[in-house]
Amino acid sequence: MSIMGRFAPTPSGRLHIGNVYALLCAWAHARQRGGTLVLRIEDLDALRCPKEYADLIAEDLQWLGLDWDEGAYLGKDCDKYFQSRRSEIYQEYLNRLEKDGHLFPCFCSRGELHAADAPHLSDGRYRYPGTCRNLTKEEIAIKRFIRPPALRVRVNDVPINFVDEHYGVQTYILEEDSGDFIVQRSDGVFAYHLAVVVDDALMGVNEIVRGRDLLDSVPVQLYLYKLLGFTPPQYCHIPLLVDQDGRRLAKRDKDLDIGVLREKYTPETIIGYLAWQIGLISKNEKITAKEFLQIFDVNKLPHEDIILKGEI
Repeated sequence: MSIMGRFAPTPSGRLHIGNVYALLCAWAHARQRGGTLVLRIEDLDALRCPKEYADLIAEDLQWLGLDWDEGAYLGKDCDKYFQSRRSEIYQEYLNRLEKDGHLFPCFCSRGELHAADAPHLSDGRYRYPGTCRNLTKEEIAIKRFIRPPALRVRVNDVPINFVDEHYGVQTYILEEDSGDFIVQRSDGVFAYHLAVVVDDALMGVNEIVRGRDLLDSVPVQLYLYKLLGFTPPQYCHIPLLVDQDGRRLAKRDKDLDIGVLREKYTPETIIGYLAWQIGLISKNEKITAKEFLQIFDVNKLPHEDIILKGEI
């Protein structure tokens, strides 16, 4: 089976070095297996994702030496790889879920859910307590006058098992771990889980390499794969880069913004620094993307998050 990997950045800001690390690993993982790559711009919430950031992402990838075979910024049909332009496709699959009886309207606000006595998960997320799951038609009609609903998928207590290439066997029970999940927000924006499953399936993506912060999104996505009749991909999650306090790197860390780093360093300096940080080379030295490709081995990555040390 031929490998199809993907870059799937969200252009809500400039890439930071943690994003670069994840994209570099996804690229190397697919290329080592003779695979191809697609670039998809995950700009579902267009107000938070101006196109200029997407343009910069493509430019930054090329500057680093990371290439892709299809997708955004390649060819005359590249617009179809922007999620903000795929609403009709998502609506088609949302309609299918609704027709098959898997959806129900939810009128809860974020504040109401957080204030409720819903079980809190260890990482600060909330499990949906099922507030609107069994509303009557009359109750739904009344609530629609107050606010438009989000749409949730009704889950069950059947265990979902999968094997992550790096973190091994995983078992989740959605009813206990997340509860019924949103596939369309009350403002009409399609949710990440629906869009990413539909896009990966239709684009032929069968290998996903990404940060371990998204590991617990896999069971939700596998549930959707099953409901929609798609074949799921193989997942490989990698440890995060964190600061000295153990805080995950984010786009607010402007000193690690790729725009700032590009003013000071070459691509080889940044890639070599990352290869050193994640234990692929023994000292901080310049290497190219092609050299990174030759030495990358996901089995050499630790399971715990990686604390950045030293300076580039």
